[in-house]
Amino acid sequence: MAEYVSLEVSDGIGTIWLARPPMNALNRQVQGELQEVAREATRRADVQAVIVYGGEKVFAAGADVKEMAGMSFQEMSDAIADLQAGLGAIATIPKPTVAAITGYALGGGLEVALGADRRIVGDNAKLGVPEILLGVIPGGGGTQRLARLIGPARAKDMVFTGRFVGAEEALSIGLVDEVVAPDEVYNAARAWAGRFVGAAGRALAAAKASIDQGLDTDLGTGLAIERHLFASLFATEDRAIGMESFVENGPGKAKFTGK
Repeated sequence: MAEYVSLEVSDGIGTIWLARPPMNALNRQVQGELQEVAREATRRADVQAVIVYGGEKVFAAGADVKEMAGMSFQEMSDAIADLQAGLGAIATIPKPTVAAITGYALGGGLEVALGADRRIVGDNAKLGVPEILLGVIPGGGGTQRLARLIGPARAKDMVFTGRFVGAEEALSIGLVDEVVAPDEVYNAARAWAGRFVGAAGRALAAAKASIDQGLDTDLGTGLAIERHLFASLFATEDRAIGMESFVENGPGKAKFTGK
């Protein structure tokens, strides 16, 4: 059983809890547990949407610098693939995902949140990638996901300076999607995730894959990915249910099975 990362499921929503006090530092054990829990959330049929949450005070204040400080070049060369996989684990879940952020989401913490489909933050949130202040760069996907999300110029400003971004600025540059009071962050995340409970899960997975994979290639290849995934949904029960319900009852009344 994982020590610092857990998955709790209720009403079709899975919550991935980060719990390594005091600041949820993401050491190698936590990185491995994130991968395990992401696989569990992917596998479980009773999980239809996922929240990742660090608690009421902090999301995660980065990787464990004490652990990394003594590592050699060879040791980090051997470990970096696992670090990227752990901090990017949320991005592998083929279901709607939302990061619920209070307090700090820095370095590896922000990289975890960047793997989610949506980010909801408290108005006390501070986000950043301060690795440059340690003489390194973001290594858990930050240089890539951040630039894709907010554009290269803004990403370079954050990476080059290592500065912290407050909630309102984060909203204005597209780094986060919603700002609420800190004690409403988790509830707001559940409200968003709850929209997908009982939805056409295979179609959601296809939509997510089409967007994410298409962003990594040219338009022509992206359209080919879309064609394949669109056609594949005609092999699902939900497609038949959805279209039959639309013809007979109009939109928005289908009762999907997730198959």
